[in-house]
Amino acid sequence: MNGLMMDYPLTLSTIFRRAESLFGHREVVWRAADKSIRRYNYAAFAERTRRLARALLDLGIHPSDRVATLGWNHGPHLEAYFGIPLIGAVLHTLNLRLHPEELAYIVNHAEDRAVLVDESLLPLWEQVRPLVSVPTVIVVAASKPVAGGYLEYETLISRAQPARDLPDLDERTAAAMCYTTGTTGNPKGVLYTHRSLVLHTLGLSLDHCMGIRESDGVSPVVPMFHANAWGMPFSAVMVGARLVMPGPHLDPESLVDLFHRERVTLTGGVPTIWMGVLQFLDANPRRYDLSAIRAMYVGGSAVPQALIEAFERRHGLPIIQAWGMTEMAPVGTVAHIPGTMAEATDERKFAYRAKQGRPAPLVEIRARNEDGLVPWDGQTMGELEVRGAWVVSSYYNNADSADRFTADGWFRTGDIATIDADGTIQIQDRSKDLIKSGGEWISSVALECALMGHPAVAEAAVIPVMHPKWSERPLAAVVLKAGASASPADLRAFLAPQFPKFWLPDAFEFIDAIPRTSAGKFKKSELRERFRDYRLAD
Repeated sequence: MNGLMMDYPLTLSTIFRRAESLFGHREVVWRAADKSIRRYNYAAFAERTRRLARALLDLGIHPSDRVATLGWNHGPHLEAYFGIPLIGAVLHTLNLRLHPEELAYIVNHAEDRAVLVDESLLPLWEQVRPLVSVPTVIVVAASKPVAGGYLEYETLISRAQPARDLPDLDERTAAAMCYTTGTTGNPKGVLYTHRSLVLHTLGLSLDHCMGIRESDGVSPVVPMFHANAWGMPFSAVMVGARLVMPGPHLDPESLVDLFHRERVTLTGGVPTIWMGVLQFLDANPRRYDLSAIRAMYVGGSAVPQALIEAFERRHGLPIIQAWGMTEMAPVGTVAHIPGTMAEATDERKFAYRAKQGRPAPLVEIRARNEDGLVPWDGQTMGELEVRGAWVVSSYYNNADSADRFTADGWFRTGDIATIDADGTIQIQDRSKDLIKSGGEWISSVALECALMGHPAVAEAAVIPVMHPKWSERPLAAVVLKAGASASPADLRAFLAPQFPKFWLPDAFEFIDAIPRTSAGKFKKSELRERFRDYRLAD
């Protein structure tokens, strides 16, 4: 027997219409390229979004066409987040930190029909343009007349009538597309449906996830070209929160000034951003009032417990760790303190918050090693597998990725994790970065987080190097803070109380900087190549 409820489509159109009808007075704020503060209300945002939708239709954009954006976090990018999917086209955010040849591969693989480019990023686009065939290029935030062959965004939408006759879309229609940026192989396309994004938006708004609400001032520091800015723009618009975006200015002073000036209550970014903010706040005590902030979410890579404690103890700012992937839209788990730990000591709470937390509603987890599914004992490592309402089922136009999925349809994340009895995961490593020494596994992530708790260490990455007896042993590549000093013996002594003896690195190499991917993660493939011929004594 079937139920008798409406078959109501879960589409971004419903979120947009809700914001348009209920929250017209709420603000969208951003810092422009010239550092000025721009602002308008949701009513203006909705009107401009409908004009963009009409302009794209007039340019010949059809349902399922991919329309790319190459831009920072600002009002026009938010308009594209909705204006493109509203007409049944696919929003394709391009990662501006990629090499031009890699961007060209992505544009060609997606077969983009148009691209919206920030004026400040035209030099990058000009390197990509000869390698692609995109019929329409629209320049956003132009400060001067655009070159021949380009269209200017403001002129384009000002001449278009607001689209009022938009189609009712099937919720399974593709709405957005992001490409993964791994350290090996070509990027892979992840194609989100309207349904998956709406469910992710609802999930993100629950207290178990980010708990975004109307009274918030939400500042997505994570770029809008990176995994949909973790879905924060969609959730903010759905609940009518005030959106505060940093534009291209991600330096600590600009961010802290924006948080202070606009009374931001909730924000999210990668660890490198928050490390810089911490140093800036330490150097400028009591200069800025950040007391409105109730949550600073962090993801992208594991967060040292020392960073979480430093923000809380020195500045009263709560860091909350999350884990996810582009393939998960992206949020998978969030490390909110469970109710059972409400009376726990601060030390236990900080230790918990250094983990990646429990799965979001509508996301299921399990882990598997060579012996099968691992027990939830918080100790046995295995590759994390996930399934859920916003998890990828296959990659776009990629027939070579079947090995990323299990026979029963779960997605293999490539992350090695332990799972506690209460379902809390702790990422131990990427499968390719885990160190196997004498048949025993060693977590490079755990060692890195501990090393970054040393007062002299700015950053640390741990990689395997060959050993004549143990096959592999850990080597720590360490970046010291300016003016600080530490010897290998100092660092080894600092780690010794925290780990089994066989986990301790056999070597410490001090370097100027750790290479990073376009997503800000450690690019360990470069370190492995650099120390490929490193020899340890027997």
